[in-house]
Amino acid sequence: MSKEKFVFTHRVATEADIPTIKDLMAASITFNMRDFLSEEEIISARESMGLDNSLIKDGTYFIIETEKDGETVAVACGGWGKRKTLFGGDQTVGRDDSLSDPATDPARIRAMYTHPEWTRKGIGSLLLDLGEGAARDAGFKTIELGSTVPGYPLYQARGYVEFHREERVGGNGQINTIIHMRKTL
Repeated sequence: MSKEKFVFTHRVATEADIPTIKDLMAASITFNMRDFLSEEEIISARESMGLDNSLIKDGTYFIIETEKDGETVAVACGGWGKRKTLFGGDQTVGRDDSLSDPATDPARIRAMYTHPEWTRKGIGSLLLDLGEGAARDAGFKTIELGSTVPGYPLYQARGYVEFHREERVGGNGQINTIIHMRKTL
């Protein structure tokens, strides 16, 4: 029995992609975190996750697509940020949307989500390659990210090193752990 092969392509996300991005995020958060977090912890984590429109406006957010059954299907989204905000959606408390200086500040890997039907196919690595390459091309020397517990193994395998753990208490009283990681480009 042969495995079906898919070719993944990417493009820069536009405002027209926002409904698709929101659907991808919701599916990824709901299903991909279940092996790592309880339902209550997932609810807490949602408070620091979601769509950050500045990534789309800055042209630093990607959609990963493939062809399935004759249709183009969005399977993942993610990108990099040139702003100081490390993680979170538009609603996340503590954002700093000022631009980072490539000479002194790190770039950011941001908002990576893979649809649960498309995990373990190298898409996360593809998104990291795209973001790291674009940040390097923009003159950044280092890159940082705020990882969820489920994302940690991928980032660690890709050379990111933990330097801080942040614990936020969600509205439901559950702890949401955000692992701050960095890598030299």
